[in-house]
Amino acid sequence: MTTAHVFPGQGSQAVGMGSDWLGRSQLVRQTFEEADEALGEALSKVILEGPDELLTRTENTQPALLTVAVAYSRVLEAEGHRPDVVAGHSLGEYSALVCAGAIDFADAVRLTRLRGQAMQSAVPLGVGTMAAIIGIKDPAVIEALCADSAQGQVLEPSAYNTVGQVVIAGHVEAVDRACGRIKEYRGIAKKLNVSAPFHCSLLAPAGERLAVALEEVEIAPQVLPYVPNVTAQWADQSSPAEIRDRLVRQVSRPVLWQQSMATLVERGVDRWLEVGAGRTLCGLVKRFERKAEASDFESESWSS
Repeated sequence: MTTAHVFPGQGSQAVGMGSDWLGRSQLVRQTFEEADEALGEALSKVILEGPDELLTRTENTQPALLTVAVAYSRVLEAEGHRPDVVAGHSLGEYSALVCAGAIDFADAVRLTRLRGQAMQSAVPLGVGTMAAIIGIKDPAVIEALCADSAQGQVLEPSAYNTVGQVVIAGHVEAVDRACGRIKEYRGIAKKLNVSAPFHCSLLAPAGERLAVALEEVEIAPQVLPYVPNVTAQWADQSSPAEIRDRLVRQVSRPVLWQQSMATLVERGVDRWLEVGAGRTLCGLVKRFERKAEASDFESESWSS
């Protein structure tokens, strides 16, 4: 079998995630401690105790989800469960790159903290938002909806999650216009409770801040192939410049997750393991490939 480990992004967080493993695995405890040390503060306390409003601040959510995902990945590696390829949804790409050996964990913790801060501050509160568009399978129709509803503002697809599920992002008024017209396009729109319009061109200033920080981070040769969000192409080996460029562009470009899943299937992946909090990606995989063998770390039994 060809196995992909896939890493979730924002939205899968929950207060207490990883707590079941703290008493079982020294690797998990060590990973939480390393995250605290990297930031110089008790991120682990926010993960384990909350409160929810503190954990859901994107500057905390991003390093928190990374920490849990890397902790679980280390457990799997210690048990001999090594993937053939890795991929991550949005923030999850950082977890994938740590697993692939390209970015040091402590560096990734600091980068995701900065990424969260930069993404939040790029657009003033109340200016941008996002909505999930359900039931429209043709991406061209989504793009037409955005073009027809923008009216001079920013409105773009921000995540191609799976068949019939695309997220759009942009100015609040433009998103509202698209949601108001959705019946014309025979779809369903659901506005998301988010603090910023992630993965659209309004976030370009966040990419500029991230680019500066990435220049200070050492990028090592990959030990595993990965599939980047912005290209959805299999990457066996990437130069440091290529990885930095992809991560910078990822902030303001759509997450090509459906296209990434297609690439993985074409390359023979027939087993998927979601490594991180929750099982959001399992649902997306099963909707894309009904026969796929997809499971998540938290539902499986691992000896420790």
